This record gives sequence, structure tokens and C-alpha cells, in this order.
Amino acid sequence: MFVDSHCHLDRLKMDEAQLQDTLNFARNRGVEHFLCVSVSVKDFDQMYAKVSQFDDVSVSCGVHPLHQEDACSYEALLEKAAKPEVVAVGETGLDYFYSADTKEVQQQSFVDHIKVANAVEKPLIIHTRDAREDTIAMLKEHKSPATKGVLHCFTESLEMARTAMEMDFYISISGIVTFNSAAELQEVVKEIPLERLLIETDSPWLAPVPHRGKQNQPGFVVEVAEFVADLKGVSVAELAQATTENFYRLFDRVQPSTQV
Repeated sequence: MFVDSHCHLDRLKMDEAQLQDTLNFARNRGVEHFLCVSVSVKDFDQMYAKVSQFDDVSVSCGVHPLHQEDACSYEALLEKAAKPEVVAVGETGLDYFYSADTKEVQQQSFVDHIKVANAVEKPLIIHTRDAREDTIAMLKEHKSPATKGVLHCFTESLEMARTAMEMDFYISISGIVTFNSAAELQEVVKEIPLERLLIETDSPWLAPVPHRGKQNQPGFVVEVAEFVADLKGVSVAELAQATTENFYRLFDRVQPSTQV
């Protein structure tokens, strides 16, 4: 069985019936759980209302570094993140590639998220792009030793991955790994231990080969798994088992699904 450890079901361009069909497609392909990741605290209630009917969907709460127009106070984030239905804090992090002009605001938001994760004892979901040094430095400065997390949709260096893993972080791989332009990332993935890997779609974006150009969806995590398994020289079943066990180990408030 597979888990889509990072998707944005509320951002899929489809109605309720289409969403149900999309999740059923994924379930029929062996995807047993979905983590619907928040990008805006102000939209959290709307997101949760859309997915709360599904027992195999969990949710996080946070503000994406590129959504700083939706920035909220530490207190507002803490209130939402403390809710029992929230299993993780984020996504948060730093993105200097697309929005270097908001660097200071991103950094304050990132610190707030780290401190909230420490307070509520839930894992962090981190987006990082062109901000390797600051991401690691801020985690080292503010993260509690007990706080763990994931660097999602990873496209950075093996050195950064190793440093993050030493800090009890997992590395999540998206459909980007299947792209022809991803040779460097593919070499990094070969070196990441199975016990530290997660897989994701980041849907509705970044559809893997052979679905490029389409709206991404959770069922396409199977193609990610197949590609990563081939890179690492293991069976798809072994890759699926390892990444699924890793998911439940990291997101320990998620109850393993019985619905497939």
C-alpha cells in the first residue's frame, strides 16, 4: 500500500463528486492514506470542511512561504495547530527562488511555525528552495530536540538531506524525480536510506511522467513510487512498505487506514 504524504486536495479543480472519484481512483491503485496540506491558515476551515468526510484523509495547518499575504500571528497559528484533527504544522519554510523580496517575513513566519510545532508536539512540513543555509540554521536554532518533520518535494543537495536526516527529518520525493531535467535529484535519491524516504504528489502540481501537462492527483503517487524503486534497485512493494511505515512513524497522530 502507498501513502500520498503531501497533496492539496482543496486546490484540485473539481467538484465534490469528482474529488470522490479521484480518491477512489487512488484507493483502487493501492493508496491507503492522504495528507492534505494547508498553505493558508485563513483557508484552513474551508479546506478541512472539504476533506473531513474522508476517514483516510488527514490535514495539516500552516502558511506556505509564498503565501505571506495570508500570514497570521503566532497565536492564531497555535490555536489552529492545536486542534486534534491537525496532525502536522505547515507547510512552512523558506523560498528565496520565487520570493526573495519577502525574505524577512518568511523567516519570521518560519520561526513561528517551528515554535508552534515545539509547543503542540507535532511534526513540521517544510518547503525549502534556494534557502538551504537559512533553513538548516533556523531549524538548529529554534527546533526542540523532540520535534521532527519532513523536507517535502525535495530538490536540494545530498549534503542538505543528510544534515536534515541527522535532525530527525525525513525526505519526501515528488514527481519531479521523474523529469528528464532531474538527473542531479535522481542521484541524491539513490543515496537516501529507505528508512528516511517518503513519497508524495504535491497535487495538483508537478504531475509525474507520463502524466506531465495534466492536473496532478494522489493516484499518480504510484508512478513516483515505481520510479524511485527503480532508482534504488528495490521492488515497488519494498519501497511502498518502507515509505508507508515511515509516514505513520513521522505523523504519529494519523491512524492507519482500513479503507482502500
